[in-house]
Amino acid sequence: MERLMSQVFDASRSLTALEQETTIIAVIEMSQSKWLVAAVVPGIKRRPLKKLDADEESLLKLLHRWRQEAERAGYSIKRIVVAYEAGRDGFWLARWLRVRGMEAYVIHPTSIAVSREHRRAKTDRLDTELLLRALLGWLRGEKRHCSMVAIPTAEEEDAKRPNRERDNLVTEQTRIVNQVKAILIRFGIRSFRPKLRKAEEQLGHLRTAEGSALPENTRAELWRHLARLRMVREQIRAIEKERLQKLTADHGRKKGPNAMVHLIARVVGIGVETADMLVTEVLSRQFRDRKAIARYAGLTGSPDESGKRRREKGLARAGNARVRTSMIELAWRLLRFQKNSALAQWFRTRTADRRGGTRKTMIVALARKLLIALWRFATTGQLSDGIVLRPAS
Repeated sequence: MERLMSQVFDASRSLTALEQETTIIAVIEMSQSKWLVAAVVPGIKRRPLKKLDADEESLLKLLHRWRQEAERAGYSIKRIVVAYEAGRDGFWLARWLRVRGMEAYVIHPTSIAVSREHRRAKTDRLDTELLLRALLGWLRGEKRHCSMVAIPTAEEEDAKRPNRERDNLVTEQTRIVNQVKAILIRFGIRSFRPKLRKAEEQLGHLRTAEGSALPENTRAELWRHLARLRMVREQIRAIEKERLQKLTADHGRKKGPNAMVHLIARVVGIGVETADMLVTEVLSRQFRDRKAIARYAGLTGSPDESGKRRREKGLARAGNARVRTSMIELAWRLLRFQKNSALAQWFRTRTADRRGGTRKTMIVALARKLLIALWRFATTGQLSDGIVLRPAS
């Protein structure tokens, strides 16, 4: 089992020869309360199908029971393969099964071919048949049957939490500020700034356009909004402070995610926040080549070609949305802070016609090139021509 799991991972196909007479192959259709498990078990002509409560111990007992049935039928089981679709449960079950000697995989949901009928039947039973068929093709080494998701460690998943939590808090902060402004505009008050430190003190002195004090219920609601805003801003500062402490503690190390953050943050136009997001979300992962990293970010096109028809449907948008939006924003920043770089000059050459549509299209191409350039810089130290770095501290 250790030998199988230590081999190079290929998301598109299995690199281990499939011996069906010694392998139990199982798939799980997961929901919040129930799991439907289907399998191919040597020595059992029927395909077992069992509905369980959402409990990992019950699943393990079921797999061991099928193993015993196969051994009673005269088959020696050397390999148990379990797979399920990526979804709400994440990767914990795959890690749990691997620790217990199972070979576990997580299937990318959009990689499974489904019927294109207008009203196709869809049940958990039919879904397990689709999963099982796709998994069998993948295990045989046939490409494009389905694609597997790389299973991160618990530490890798945990490293993403501060940045994602901060994003959610910033969104909440914006929502509260907009809500406060929307309430005040109904009374003709436009100059109040909720983000000021003395905003709560100023709230008591506000006057409506008619010159009267704010109504009692409205004033109480605004106090509560400002209290929530203060708490959200404190939490944002706490996350940023903790991150800086970790980066400072690891300063000087030549390897590891924090060393990579220090390296990326040296690029003029990229701050610590953006560098941390890029490292935890994408740059610390293993990619085969530049095309793979562009696909992961969803920065590749969606061609539609049939006969004489040739058109582009726009971005695939199948990858990490957080990375994609950040890279497009970063591409615009590159044009401001890295004007003399080869990437900025390439963009200016391609958009010389000054058309807005051309700039909108080419900024995505620039974002893709920039992401690949940062990936090379982080992994090999190769820097794109003309990119200016801050002095090493």
